[in-house]
Amino acid sequence: MTTPRDTPASRRSRANGDGTVYQRQDGRWEAAGYVLAPGNTRKRMRVYGTTRKEALVKLTEKIAASNRGLPVPSAQGSVAAYLTYWLENVAVHHLRENTHTRYTACVSRYLIPGLGKKKLAKLTAKDVRTWLNQLRTTCQCCSRGTDARRDEPRCCAADQCCHKVLSPLTLTYIHSVLKSALEHAVREEEIPRNVARNVRTGTPRPRRFEPLTADEARQFLTTAQGHPLYALFELALHTGLRKGELLGLHWEDLDLDAGTASIRRTLQRSRADGLTTLPTKTRAAERRIVLPTRCVQTAKLHREQKQREREAAGTTWQHSGHVFTTPQGRPLDPANLTRTFTTLLLRAGVRRIRFHDLRHSTATLLLDQGVELVVIKELLGHAHIGVTATVYAHVRLRLQRDAIDTLSAALGSPATTETANGDGGEPPPYASLVR
Repeated sequence: MTTPRDTPASRRSRANGDGTVYQRQDGRWEAAGYVLAPGNTRKRMRVYGTTRKEALVKLTEKIAASNRGLPVPSAQGSVAAYLTYWLENVAVHHLRENTHTRYTACVSRYLIPGLGKKKLAKLTAKDVRTWLNQLRTTCQCCSRGTDARRDEPRCCAADQCCHKVLSPLTLTYIHSVLKSALEHAVREEEIPRNVARNVRTGTPRPRRFEPLTADEARQFLTTAQGHPLYALFELALHTGLRKGELLGLHWEDLDLDAGTASIRRTLQRSRADGLTTLPTKTRAAERRIVLPTRCVQTAKLHREQKQREREAAGTTWQHSGHVFTTPQGRPLDPANLTRTFTTLLLRAGVRRIRFHDLRHSTATLLLDQGVELVVIKELLGHAHIGVTATVYAHVRLRLQRDAIDTLSAALGSPATTETANGDGGEPPPYASLVR
């Protein structure tokens, strides 16, 4: 006589809540049972297998996950459909317009063509990794059809591929956009986990920049003297403020008697609203900094100049409250500032750099003078000191060399130390040798 203990587990009668298992007419086995769904509801789920045991194992795993409080995926649409929904209904309310524009371009140019046809619920880490590896080796000139639109093809269409591939920084950015979208899908319980987080793209090298040397900075400021925006360029080199932070300064932000400036806002151009004043991007970027004495004096002269321009403009003056404006009082366009900066570089005979490299120049020159990294972090408005340390690692290595050389001199032979002392009475001021 066969007892229940002797009956195989897959053949025993299943208790309430364990689901049902049966064979379909096409030969496959189907298992169905109720599991937890988003919204604290329950729904009947069906899984399939080539054998009864396989279908039963799949159903048991689903029910076990449901008992742990993990809802089953409810996303039946494609990755493209979800990315479109995320951009139009979620990201648009949490991102700045320029950032949302970059996200939209990234989604339409890379994510949807590469992963858009896959089901969101069935997207795996392997799919993401394979797609990123393909992006890493695909010629973008050919994949975007740039070569096909040329009058005379000179790339893949001419069997002479230029191998214009994406940079590691661009790949990391694309990966981060996908992670952000999938993270929201997890929060909305559309998918159980963010598979993009299981893929590592590596740490890209930071962008290389060419800051001005002290001589180049002096040469540039000498050439800019007398220019209506001289106060802006001087302030940029002495404080490391970003372009948007400089253009977003209001007179109420400056305390010229105390010699301080409060960084509260930034000026940006958006497609919808044009020039727009926005709060700083992060809480760390909202800060109060000390102004050098020469910048305070230049700011006072600049204020007098603006007063004369206001009197000359008369009724055409448009008061905006900004420190740096056009002769009619309107805020300065960031693109116009960049063109003016490039013209002054050419006039000064200084190599061409980005405006943002003035910020790097400030930090590099401060590090060369031995200023503590934490002070530079507060001045630049970095959220974490690790950002400052990473960006300016090359300067820190040079300072380490100076410190090691100083220590080597201190640990040298007595004869060498006595020679360095002169009369051998007082020890050499080693601390003062470290810049």
